[in-house]
Amino acid sequence: MFAVFKGYFQVMKLRETDIPDVLILEPARFGDERGFFSESWNAQRMADAGLTYDFVQDNHSMSTEVGTLRGLHFQSPPFAQAKLVRCGRGVLFDVVVDVRKGSPTYGKWLGVELSFENGLQLMVPDGCLHGFVTRTPDTEIIYKVTAHYDRDSDGAIRWDSCGIDWHLSDTPKLSEKDEAAQTLAEFDSPFEWTAR
Repeated sequence: MFAVFKGYFQVMKLRETDIPDVLILEPARFGDERGFFSESWNAQRMADAGLTYDFVQDNHSMSTEVGTLRGLHFQSPPFAQAKLVRCGRGVLFDVVVDVRKGSPTYGKWLGVELSFENGLQLMVPDGCLHGFVTRTPDTEIIYKVTAHYDRDSDGAIRWDSCGIDWHLSDTPKLSEKDEAAQTLAEFDSPFEWTAR
């Protein structure tokens, strides 16, 4: 499905994916010789399109080296997080894995290249694992979340246990947490799927 939402300054393209509730958003960029302006989120326009997320926190991280892989991460209920992800600088391959029990796409993954150049954003619903790998040095990821960070609810699944083709030519650079994460086969998901 493809939809366009128009406003005074903005046209937002929104595409559904093969995983329910995972969406690709493409904000328009209005530019001239000075650069561009882009509206990355507008709560009223998105509510008009049926997206009623209440974001409470913005996060921004930078990875210096190519091949830095972060994920696959989640927060358990009641602190589950939906995320709106974009790339502030560089290029990253952003990945979602559906782990909502009862979902028709449980265990399936989707990967999208997000870059400063293409301006794409990925809407990740709660109940999906999220991770990314960097394609260029000094890549920045910027994302909104619907729940604050909660250490006791924070979890991770091994990056190589979900059948994802990360398009890697080398071993990725991982944190200790991600290196020690459980596999998808070991994971008893706390998430349930509800058709919208």
